[in-house]
Amino acid sequence: MKKAVCIMSGGMDSTLCATLALKEGYEVVALHFDYDQRTMKREKRAFSEICDFLGIKNRLNLDVNFIAKIGANALTDRTLDIPKDGLSDEVPKTYVPFRNGIFISIAAALAEKEGANALFIGVVEDDSSGYPDCRSDFIKAIERAINLGTKDETKLEIKMPLVGLSKAQIVAKSLEFNSPLHLTWSCYESDDEACGLCDSCRLRLRGFELAKAKDPIKYAKNG
Repeated sequence: MKKAVCIMSGGMDSTLCATLALKEGYEVVALHFDYDQRTMKREKRAFSEICDFLGIKNRLNLDVNFIAKIGANALTDRTLDIPKDGLSDEVPKTYVPFRNGIFISIAAALAEKEGANALFIGVVEDDSSGYPDCRSDFIKAIERAINLGTKDETKLEIKMPLVGLSKAQIVAKSLEFNSPLHLTWSCYESDDEACGLCDSCRLRLRGFELAKAKDPIKYAKNG
């Protein structure tokens, strides 16, 4: 059976990626990262529950808290406020410097060890917070670098099936393929009820609204 490493945050995008990987016949190796982010415990719980729902047994949760030590982002630095003033064209304070580059590099090492030929990541380029490490050109470039820096028999394809989709399309696909939206967590600030005001909550809520669907998770406040 073909094998894929899926980077899974516990959010709805990466969960849909794992769902699609399974639909494509991959044996999934689920990879989750703890980096001392504000909602780390809630995201870890989501990851575990999603893997249980999807029947993914091969899973790895890695501590990469050096990311928090580097800092320079509102997800790990509690002295910075999570932006709640709506979406803008600027890179927000919630951008974690080169996070996807770090995650993909570690995932590539796991993929080489597991003999996987695919790596799934739920990056979204157009309808997103505008993080530079979610650009398709970057992902393609790091894929080339990985294949140059691994064994000859390691031929890894980085799959980003959501990169050109809107959040509404992601919601619709999640419903179509029975991706467990009710288990996912997107909020940047709260691990009890989603705040409804941070960038991630706003993007998620707008996606559900445009898809004419109801979000199954609870919010303290809707937008």
